[in-house]
Parts: sequence; structure tokens; C-alpha cells
Amino acid sequence: MKQARRQQGVIPIRPVPGANLPAGQRDAVLAAVGSHRDRPGNLLPILHAVQDALGFVPSDAIALIAFELNLTRAEVHGVVSFYHWYRGEKPGRHVMHLCRAEACQSVGAAALEAHVKQSLGIEFHGTTPDGAVTLEPVYCLGNCALGPNLLIDGDKLCARVTPARFDQLVGDMRA
Repeated sequence: MKQARRQQGVIPIRPVPGANLPAGQRDAVLAAVGSHRDRPGNLLPILHAVQDALGFVPSDAIALIAFELNLTRAEVHGVVSFYHWYRGEKPGRHVMHLCRAEACQSVGAAALEAHVKQSLGIEFHGTTPDGAVTLEPVYCLGNCALGPNLLIDGDKLCARVTPARFDQLVGDMRA
């Protein structure tokens, strides 16, 4: 088949890596690569920068990052899929990280987790149907004496969260 095409003068064209990304996403990925290209161990900082900029690591970004770093797509995909921190889909408007570490478990985090999942109607790594909340697990927020803990949008640490307090927080976010 290949020889037949070459004999006819048709040379298959490879798609440009990242060509399916919207321009804004492509620019964010290239900016992340440009900022960290020369650092040793640059892949993790690049992936963090992409997720910080876009909220997730689009699947089409994997080929572009691999191309820019002279890696295989499998190498980049392996890192993205290994670490739970990276998301492959756009998150909800708010991201909640619920602590699952032992200290929080010892003061009621398991019961809180059950309430959270039932209340939101999703499991970990899921997003509510209205796109308001994405629920993620985290294994220690460093606030062990005041558990159970919840981190909202990466900057609002909520301590001693009860089911009633959780309901209030979600109500405030959806308002």
C-alpha cells in the first residue's frame, strides 16, 4: 500500500501535533513548554503549568508536549495517567479536595465522604451534572489537628467539616 502511494506520488502527511487544540489551549501548552523546556526533569512542571492554565491536561496536548520535548506520546501519557493530580477533562467551576488521610479518617472523614458523594451524586474524580463541582481525593492537607478537612479551589482550606457545614459550603458555591 505504501509503495503504491509513493509510486503514484502521494506521500502521507502526518498531522501536526496539537493541531486539534483550540488556539488558546495550544498557546497555553506552548507557553508552559517554553517556560520549563530547559529545566532538568521538565515534564512534571510543564504538566502542572498546563493544568494550572487550563484546569486539565487535554488529550491533544499530550502529542504536542511529546513533540516539543522529543519524547514519545506514551512517555507523556504514562506520566499523566500515573499521577492522580492530572485531569484529562475540564473540571467543574469549583474543585473540592476531600482529605482521606488517617488523621482525618479518625475524626469522621469516612462519614463525611459518604455524605459528600451522596449529596453531590458523584464519586471521586467526577463532576456534578450542572458543572458546578468536581470532587477529588487528597491524602493530607497538612491540617491534621483540625480534620476532617476540605480544600476548595486550591486556596480555601475548610477545617472540622461536618455534613451540615459541607452543605452550607456547596450552597454558597452554587449561589
